[in-house]
Amino acid sequence: MRDQTLLIAIALILIIMVVVVVFFVVFIDKRKKNIEKEVTELDKEKNLIASTPVLSELSKVESIVKNDKMEEKYQYWQKRFEVIKGDRLTKINDMITELDLSVTAKDYKNAWIKMAQTELEIYKAKIAADHLMEEIREITVSEEKYRSIVIKLKTKYRSLTNEFEAHKDDYDEIGPIIELQFENIEKRFLDFESIMENNEYNEVVHVVKALDTMIDHMSIVIEEVPQLVLLAKQLIPKRMEDIEHLYASMITEAYPLDYLNIPYNMEETKKNITNIMDRIRVLNLEECMFELKTILDYLDSLFTDFENEKTARKNYEDNIDDFENKLKRLDQLVADIYLQMDDIKNMYDLTDNDLTKLNEVRDGLEKMDSDFQSLTTSIEEKKEPYTTLYRELAKMTIQLQQLEENLDISLKSLGSMYDDEVRAREQLDEIQIVLKQCKLRIRSYKLPIISNNYFVELAEANEAILEIIKELEKKPIEIKILNTRVDTARDLVLKLFNTTNEMIRTAQLAEMAIVYGNRYRAQHEEVHMGLRSAEMLFYKGNYKGALETSINTLELVEPGIHKQLLDFKNKSVSSE
Repeated sequence: MRDQTLLIAIALILIIMVVVVVFFVVFIDKRKKNIEKEVTELDKEKNLIASTPVLSELSKVESIVKNDKMEEKYQYWQKRFEVIKGDRLTKINDMITELDLSVTAKDYKNAWIKMAQTELEIYKAKIAADHLMEEIREITVSEEKYRSIVIKLKTKYRSLTNEFEAHKDDYDEIGPIIELQFENIEKRFLDFESIMENNEYNEVVHVVKALDTMIDHMSIVIEEVPQLVLLAKQLIPKRMEDIEHLYASMITEAYPLDYLNIPYNMEETKKNITNIMDRIRVLNLEECMFELKTILDYLDSLFTDFENEKTARKNYEDNIDDFENKLKRLDQLVADIYLQMDDIKNMYDLTDNDLTKLNEVRDGLEKMDSDFQSLTTSIEEKKEPYTTLYRELAKMTIQLQQLEENLDISLKSLGSMYDDEVRAREQLDEIQIVLKQCKLRIRSYKLPIISNNYFVELAEANEAILEIIKELEKKPIEIKILNTRVDTARDLVLKLFNTTNEMIRTAQLAEMAIVYGNRYRAQHEEVHMGLRSAEMLFYKGNYKGALETSINTLELVEPGIHKQLLDFKNKSVSSE
């Protein structure tokens, strides 16, 4: 039994040894075949480099050599090819031979090292040959390449000349200048033909680039000059003529328009147009379109200023009498109270606080009388425009309302129900007027969306006014509740008034920032995307978000625009 086990073990050992020997022989044989295959591939790559059609390309160059520069290049390329074929490929061939000897000697370790070195030399030789071929072909295919480019440029050039000839009258005095530029382009085409005839391929690229630049510039000229001429010689002069006539008419009607500085600005505008036309005559169109449109926008804004003056004058004249009557009525009312003050003190237990409030109302009315006198003097002396005067009148109206409210508070302690009711009815009328002004103002500026919060404030103001009406209809009237209702309605309407102004002012600034930023859209993708986001917010009714987004976007290309817009906003707020 033990002998059988020993025999089996010996047999297993022999079998394992045979398997190992066979595996080793197969592995060595496969390794040898892989190396031989790699050597064969390297030899093929070497032969491919040797078969590079450099000589055929050089023969093409030889046939077009007509000047010293080309001859020098031809000789230089020949030397480089001789180095590749004579030195590099000979060295590679020797390395492949040594590699074969290492494989035959089964020195696989050195064979792998030599193979890597041979691959590196073949790679270097291939790169050198490819670069040489690229340089030679840059010359051999130059004629076909550049003629193809010039054919496209000629097609574009003919299209421009056809467009020019079809609308020649639109170019006015600039037409002959454009024709001269077309002649210069024609000369460049002739230069190209001369260079190609003499095989001066080193110069052809400069001529082609010059042609491309000149034709691109002429594309802009042909497209923009008719519009520029129309703006500079027709639209803007007509606008200026209309403005000067309207200005003279309004001056005759006693409008104080010195603040617009029209004569000086018109003279400066004429100088700017002359300067722009001088640049157009030399086909320097950079910023011309922007400057002319800016001038046109300014002129259009003057029409708006004139209309604002007319509207402000009408509003001023419509409201000044009411304001004066109300001021006189309050003056008389306060004067009557002080005439009866001794009797009132006997009838009512007035506190020091009551007397202080009455004194404050009296002092406020005295100041109001002085301010009103200054206002009327400004009109007589034509010191201030009606837009400013009407703003001042509106501010004084609010102040007068506040004085009236303070007087109402003081008179509560006097216990006159009739007077309280009268005042309540008057305040109701004034509140309704302010509410109406809010509605008219929000309608006049066509916002894309009005937020739900605004409608909530509007509903609250309307509801508060209805509460006043309900209290006035009650018999008897509860004065304390009525006054509370009036105060609430007034606060809500004033809140609505402020919300209306703020919403419109923010929307206007956002819109202005977006329009101002449009000039950067074409050159800056981030500006285009930022302004696009601002526009989306604007049309969703998020005007504050639109303003912040547009300002942050403009900061990317014009640092400091944020402060400029905020200064403008603060000035707008202070002027209102």
